[in-house]
Amino acid sequence: MQRLLTLTAALACALAATPAYAHAFLDHAIPAVGGTVTGAPRELQLTYTQNIVLAFSGVRVAAGNGSPVPTSKPRLGAPNELVVKLARALKPGTYVVSWHVVSVDTHHTQGTYKFTIAP
Repeated sequence: MQRLLTLTAALACALAATPAYAHAFLDHAIPAVGGTVTGAPRELQLTYTQNIVLAFSGVRVAAGNGSPVPTSKPRLGAPNELVVKLARALKPGTYVVSWHVVSVDTHHTQGTYKFTIAP
């Protein structure tokens, strides 16, 4: 009986202990992920679930046909937010935002999302 109780307690502890995986994932963005906006945005704001290291992070914007959209270098709006100014007004259409960040604990994440500017 004692052995069964010890084995059960060890199993419960093993299942309850989960490692902490800290990665900076995109929490929300302006323009919104998959969203449609009226009027051309002047900048993008990407907010992550953790603080990020600006020197190892970046954002690229492309039109639906793949042509790059000129942007400024990203800057931190907050410790967990990248802000990128757009060099010109965007025309109506779909745009793809590709991002990569390194969180303050050195984990690298990346992703893409789309947004649309209504005519």
